[in-house]
Amino acid sequence: MNAKDYGCLEECARTVPNRRRFLQHSLQTGAAVALYPAIAAGRVFACEPAQTRPRVASSDLEEITIRALQEKMQTGEATARSLVEQYLARIDSIDKHGPAINSIIEVNPDALAIADELDKERKQKKLCGPLHGIPVLIKDNIDTADRMATTAGSLALVGAKPPKDSFVVQRLRAAGAVILGKTNLSEWANIRSSHSTSGWSGRGGLTKNPYVLDRNACGSSSGSGAAVAANLCAIAIGTETDGSIVCPASANGIVGIKPTVGLVSRSGIIPISHTQDGAGPMARTVADAAILLGALTGVDADDSVTADSRGKSYTDYTRFLDTKGLQGAKIGVVRKYFGFNDAVDALMDTAIDAIKRAGATIVDPADIATIGKFDDPELTVFMYELKADLNGYLARLGPSAPVHTLKEVIEFNERNREREMPYFGQDLFLKAAAKGPLTEKEYVDALANNQQLSRKEGIDAVMDKFQLDALIAPTGNPAWDTDLVNGDHVTGGSSTAAAVAGYPNINVPVGEIFGLPVGISFFGRAWSEPVLIKFAYAFEQATKFRRAPKFLPRLELKS
Repeated sequence: MNAKDYGCLEECARTVPNRRRFLQHSLQTGAAVALYPAIAAGRVFACEPAQTRPRVASSDLEEITIRALQEKMQTGEATARSLVEQYLARIDSIDKHGPAINSIIEVNPDALAIADELDKERKQKKLCGPLHGIPVLIKDNIDTADRMATTAGSLALVGAKPPKDSFVVQRLRAAGAVILGKTNLSEWANIRSSHSTSGWSGRGGLTKNPYVLDRNACGSSSGSGAAVAANLCAIAIGTETDGSIVCPASANGIVGIKPTVGLVSRSGIIPISHTQDGAGPMARTVADAAILLGALTGVDADDSVTADSRGKSYTDYTRFLDTKGLQGAKIGVVRKYFGFNDAVDALMDTAIDAIKRAGATIVDPADIATIGKFDDPELTVFMYELKADLNGYLARLGPSAPVHTLKEVIEFNERNREREMPYFGQDLFLKAAAKGPLTEKEYVDALANNQQLSRKEGIDAVMDKFQLDALIAPTGNPAWDTDLVNGDHVTGGSSTAAAVAGYPNINVPVGEIFGLPVGISFFGRAWSEPVLIKFAYAFEQATKFRRAPKFLPRLELKS
């Protein structure tokens, strides 16, 4: 649905099994390359501000929260229309010009008209919900039955018309959100190639990291992460199959929530894996992410897995925001996910100290014994489910759609190689196309193995053993230089266990290394979003590590 977006198996273990094996071997032999020297107890690792950065006009929308925007509209200081106008102007000056981070693939031609209608309803005291008048961006793999396209960044889907809004979009509209536009992404949520560059799509081009423009924005939800970080919207929606919400959240210095599979409907979202796909909030604060998550939940007849959320979901997750939420908590440190970068480890150790000071008990290490055992089977599951799920999605687009099967997508890419495959190919698509039905023993065994190892023998086992409330680990490495020749340079990450299990994961900023954001992941059992939000919020409020981007052209480090 994402993913690569395995959107991010992409990222953090990447769909490239040999790359993960190399990392594991390096860690086991003590030869892992630390990209930056550790600085004891340092929270921010500074870079040399040696170059001129693009001029970015200041705005009263910078770092503004949903609550502050609502107050502006309630007092008459702003309207939904004026907010949309300001964000559109900022998109023009920052996303399309100036730093030109290219995070937005398309703006909604109806955004102003929608805002006008919502302003009229506000005057009539008819508020739709907590997002009334709030501009939100959504990833370009989420269906909208309007004048915007839904393409997953692929030219093969230009001209396709979804039959109806995705459930996520239905929920956003019902909550009063103004859908401002769609964000760029790693094409097909990064599941096309094992050598891809995150943030690039044939339709949208390359998204840049707003902190340092020649660095990668990470994950298939790269556009959503970069847009939120750059204050081009109030909030955004990303999707994840393995890491593609939490990795761009980490690399772009924001909050990202990857929900339990089934908490948020996937119907009307271009799929990768029905056992791991999920949509979730991306925001600058835990509070805003909690507001957005509550607006997205609900049982959807078109996504049977959402029936499991009955009695386990909430329409208001802000009730769990507690500055003292870490008091009495018992948190486990998954040390197996450390060691890929000395400076990241130093930031995490500082974070652990902060968590202790906030009143939590730390169990360190609290390692998941099965880490590394479900990486190859995860890819096997993806290849089978990608073929079945994508063919199902394309069939629902009807006979007038430009492509109808994965096979036709592959053929389109070959015919349009110069536009669609100038930098990397489609080896994963080819592998998926060669797979059989979901009844094949290879798939059935791989799926059962994954779920057993990641759940009962994985996250659940370590949490039972130490009677933990949550687990923490570094989300990933600082953003790497974007390299269209060689593809992504992922050195480490922690998304896979929660992703394979289908369990929730929340990224919160934990500091910067040479001006590049790094995040901490709070993850745990199925349906534990309330607990994780409570911990993430308490940590955020105790540390306040989020910093707005500076749009530096490049890093110039001391030699």
